[in-house]
Amino acid sequence: VQLVESGGGLVQPGGSLTLSCAASGFTFSNSVMHWARQAPGQGLEWVSDITGDGSTYYGDSVKGRFTISRDNAKSTLYLQMNSLKPEDTAVYYCVFQDYRGQGTQVTVSS
Repeated sequence: VQLVESGGGLVQPGGSLTLSCAASGFTFSNSVMHWARQAPGQGLEWVSDITGDGSTYYGDSVKGRFTISRDNAKSTLYLQMNSLKPEDTAVYYCVFQDYRGQGTQVTVSS
């Protein structure tokens, strides 16, 4: 299993970013995928799930601002993040079962 996140960066409050996760080594199209994040000094926080058929779930802190999606043909998972807040600053991870990628840093700051 390999999960490679990209798309993080520095953005001002209120801004947007789209994260991507390229997945390989398993049957992506059938798999429930997750985004999680870890802020400095904090534990891992679940952000969002998407099932193989596209059903989505969100944590309360991101509901209405973040959108998870997938492209099964490209084995790629996405996280569109809008209206970003400083408290969204974290390393964001793509997760499949017990596997996660190296993460991508998102920093929200003016």
